[in-house]
Amino acid sequence: MKAFVLAAGAGTRLRPLTHHIPKPMIPILGKPVLYHILNNLKEYGFNNICVNLFHYPDSITGYFKNNYMDININYSLEKKLLGTAGAVKKQEKFFDKTFIVMSGDGLTDINLKNVLNFHKRKKALATIVLKEIDSRFEYGITIAGKDGKVKRFVEKPKFSDIFENTVNTGIYVFEPEIFNYIPNNKFFDFSMDLFPLLLKNKKKIYGYIMDEYWTDIGNILEYKKGVFDALDGKVKISMPFGKKKGSYISKYAKIDKTAKIKGPCFINDNVYIGKNVIINPYSVISKNVKIEDNAVIEKTIIWNGSHIGKGAKLSNTIVGHKGRIPHGITLFDSIIMS
Repeated sequence: MKAFVLAAGAGTRLRPLTHHIPKPMIPILGKPVLYHILNNLKEYGFNNICVNLFHYPDSITGYFKNNYMDININYSLEKKLLGTAGAVKKQEKFFDKTFIVMSGDGLTDINLKNVLNFHKRKKALATIVLKEIDSRFEYGITIAGKDGKVKRFVEKPKFSDIFENTVNTGIYVFEPEIFNYIPNNKFFDFSMDLFPLLLKNKKKIYGYIMDEYWTDIGNILEYKKGVFDALDGKVKISMPFGKKKGSYISKYAKIDKTAKIKGPCFINDNVYIGKNVIINPYSVISKNVKIEDNAVIEKTIIWNGSHIGKGAKLSNTIVGHKGRIPHGITLFDSIIMS
């Protein structure tokens, strides 16, 4: 089966984290979010996948190549952004049967088999996967009837527009007929352009309300939420090693016996943790990180190759790749990039 992953976004809401890497390469417990998306697709038989590229494309192609985890990956490089629907239209010849489109910034463990069965049962042209959430202002609202048939869309609503709590997750199922409604070589968006056009033409669009985990890691708060939810086991993702005493700690990490670790936390390969270091809950320490003596880390995400100086105290902070934190510094609610 075939799928399309939308991975061309510049990730402006995640800056400065995306200054040097594309949004789909943002790490979630040791692996890029795109890895978790591909892994989910593979679980349900999608082994032929197209990924569109724009922002730092070499970062994605260099990591995944053309075959990853027995998935055949085709890349579609965009010299100018074509929008969500326009990007898929560019690869129209790739799709000859029912296919799935997934956003490259959605962390989820959705059962795609259930979505496909719903789509086929409804004989839909398009199925939009919806999620019931409380905070709604960052997302488009989709209004559907009791049978799931879509009636109306409100993209990026104002408070006065709120009357439903089902949001568009950026996961879709389509029939190839959809390409008849998308123009060639033109910026065209699913929510803003295509879906209103389909409604106007009285085509069968349905909304499927998912029960599984989903969050859009497209901004800093949601990124942190996704990471910490993964630590709590709220989303089922592939982990590089098992859980012990509430934490995921690599056997290749070197941890001084005087250090104190309180879970849940994640400590990856080749991490060095010095004397009297305190690692408090919701700390995520990536590969090749060095944390010197007497440092205190809590609710902080540290990316690969970073160095935390002696006596530094980090709380609710993100340290980017190869970040350098001086001795004795205290940081709260910060983002540090090299």
